[in-house]
Amino acid sequence: MSRTALIAAASCAAALGADPSPGSFLVTNDDLAHPFENTATFYAVNADGTLGGKTSVTTGGGGIGGGFFAAARAIALPNGADACVYVSNAWDGDIAAIAAKTRTLTGTFYGSATDSGTTNGIGLAANAQYLYATFTASTTIATFQVQAGCTLSFVGDVFAAGLNGGVVDGMAIHGDIMVITYGDGSIESFDISGGVPVSNGDQQDSTGSSDDHLPNSVAIAQDGHYAVFGDASTRTTVEVSDISSGKLAPTVAYDLGPGWNSGNVRLSPDEKTLFIANDSSGQVTAAFFDSATGKVYPGCTSNTLKGFYTNFQYVGNVGLQLATGAGGAIYVPEFAGGGTILLGIVEFTSTGTACTLAESANSPVSDPAAFAYLLSIAVYPAAP
Repeated sequence: MSRTALIAAASCAAALGADPSPGSFLVTNDDLAHPFENTATFYAVNADGTLGGKTSVTTGGGGIGGGFFAAARAIALPNGADACVYVSNAWDGDIAAIAAKTRTLTGTFYGSATDSGTTNGIGLAANAQYLYATFTASTTIATFQVQAGCTLSFVGDVFAAGLNGGVVDGMAIHGDIMVITYGDGSIESFDISGGVPVSNGDQQDSTGSSDDHLPNSVAIAQDGHYAVFGDASTRTTVEVSDISSGKLAPTVAYDLGPGWNSGNVRLSPDEKTLFIANDSSGQVTAAFFDSATGKVYPGCTSNTLKGFYTNFQYVGNVGLQLATGAGGAIYVPEFAGGGTILLGIVEFTSTGTACTLAESANSPVSDPAAFAYLLSIAVYPAAP
């Protein structure tokens, strides 16, 4: 049997000792709303999946205290012997860059004068050469070149709107392809071989949108064959598109259980399990994924996490402790609307054909000093 833990993470300040490498860490975008200055909080990830020493870094801008569930507001990338962390400041419309080893802000970087994320935030994705930022108020995707010292240089942006009036919600990149959702039922892919995204001309409504299941988040398999979408829906619904041609094929929808709103999806490193955050019902679902066929099979759903709708209102995106196997511990932030941030723990047990998700007796762990709007976390090192 394999065993993982699901942990909902948040932030507070403490000191981390010096280390010759950035180590394994979890970082949050606390999304502190204007006029407060936003912060990113680093946690050391221990070998057993627990979170250790903490330190808080100011990001040089303000957040908006919420937004799209699927927009990744924090990402972490390798950078030689170090790692770079990028956190979006939606109120100010900039990207904060942080050197992970020293936990220091290296700068804040802007796109064009019209790029704005004040409505539903700024989502991020990156490879070794470019960082992409989705600005929800200006309906644009900005491209930045990744440079030495975790700095960024703005290259240009493109306008990107959905078929039904939506703006970019979820985003994932793999090789030369970028796949995005618009939150209105439509999806699209772009060619990023030249840096700035160029549409592949495949914008389409998903199959599930006819039943009011609207793709929010997206994950791409490691071989680039399939894109998996997590839907905003009244049940746990995901959709899969074959992208091996370099374009989106019509999606296949899968009903995986009773959890409400499948707003965030993440594949395990071995790609045998799809972990789904049920944002609106305070649950987590695990489904079985066949990376050879792209098919998804029902697995298990947790009970509602303790304190849901009393201490927190939503769960956010998921992060994995390990970059191998089943992923070890899985971390999920609990959004408390600016109040105390909670740390919930759920244990996942799987036989490969059946599984269980049960919240730990040690859950939730609270941080009474925290005051944030936590929806986005990143874990380093990440799966390929």
